[in-house]
Amino acid sequence: MSGIVLHSHKKLSKLFTHMNRRYALFLLIVVHFTNLYAQEPVKTADYHLPDALKTSQGQIVNTVSDWEKKRRPVILILFEDNIYGQMPDKYEAISFEVTREEPAAMDGKAHLKEVAITVRNNRKPLTIHLVLFTPTSALKPSGVFLLINNRETQNTDPSRKIKSGFWPAEMLIDSGYAIAAFHISNASPDDKNDYRKGVLELYPDQLTADNGMKAIGAWAWAASRVMDYFKTNPDIDFSKVCIVGHSRGGKASLWAGAQDTRFAVVFSSCSGNTGAALSRRQSGETIKVINTNFPHWFNNNYKKYNENVNVLPVDQHMLISLLAPRPVYTTNATEDLWADPVGSYISLLEARSVYGLYGKSSGLTLNVPVPDSPIIRSIMGYHIRKGNHDLTAYDWINFIRFANYHFDSRNSGNGKQN
Repeated sequence: MSGIVLHSHKKLSKLFTHMNRRYALFLLIVVHFTNLYAQEPVKTADYHLPDALKTSQGQIVNTVSDWEKKRRPVILILFEDNIYGQMPDKYEAISFEVTREEPAAMDGKAHLKEVAITVRNNRKPLTIHLVLFTPTSALKPSGVFLLINNRETQNTDPSRKIKSGFWPAEMLIDSGYAIAAFHISNASPDDKNDYRKGVLELYPDQLTADNGMKAIGAWAWAASRVMDYFKTNPDIDFSKVCIVGHSRGGKASLWAGAQDTRFAVVFSSCSGNTGAALSRRQSGETIKVINTNFPHWFNNNYKKYNENVNVLPVDQHMLISLLAPRPVYTTNATEDLWADPVGSYISLLEARSVYGLYGKSSGLTLNVPVPDSPIIRSIMGYHIRKGNHDLTAYDWINFIRFANYHFDSRNSGNGKQN
């Protein structure tokens, strides 16, 4: 089969606002498997996407200089004002303290550091607890994968008594990479009642502004503070920092990569609407569903588009475009229609025009790839994996392959993407 299509099921997706999510998801999966191997190219006929390279005055941007000086800053502000919220770039002080160290972790293969990253602003402190393993046998410094952990803290257990495919630290170490993680609760609890704790205590004005950031913006902000620490660590190759997020964490990793160009590669797993998937498709998770069930994720202005997504001045292909010319890799799973695999893939396709300004061509096909056939040798990578909504060892294997491809090309002086 040359590809798959996962049709838009608007009526079924609306069930999530009225009934048990698990049962509705079951119905979506049933319909999905009915159409899994339909040979049909992806389409955008049912909606009109804003053009990333067309200004509000109708002018076409056709140079890197105009993109970076004129169009990109405008798109970034549109995302800030309408979806993710402002991203504070100043604070009073930041400090780093190694609270625990084990030079011979993982039977001597890794050096463990647990680091307290403390940021002060508004006369208040916030501490982000980072777990970091660096390989002892690899050449120093090492590239690093940073996970925004939105699941149980046990997934990133520094003692390694508990191991999880969600964060396979040993796999990354064996591949010559460092691996790090922080938990989202350090930055903003994923709770509509408690999300104000953490980062937003440092920036209380964000809470009173309709374009102020909330939880997902806070998680992205915290990832950038980890970047501040990486810059001070001689064991880390600061030019090879990869950010990873899954689901809502994948929404945050894309936003962090758009805001902070220091991230060399961005990985987003099953991130769905307001992650990699197009909002205008209204397939699976919709803006209204997000804002109803998770009102603490995005800014107040985003709720204006609950019933009229087509007037939203941006869509997620433009978020992918903000990552250019850096490599980006997104994923989906066959049993996860809620994250709209087709909409996620179209975002990559639609971002090709911006990458093209930089002379970066992609290896993307016009159809969504068949399951378990990852696109690696491309500036924009992708795979749809057999299985459910998760971050697995299979995903990480391909993340490593993608990073190797781009970092090896850079080291050899061959910057050509194909």
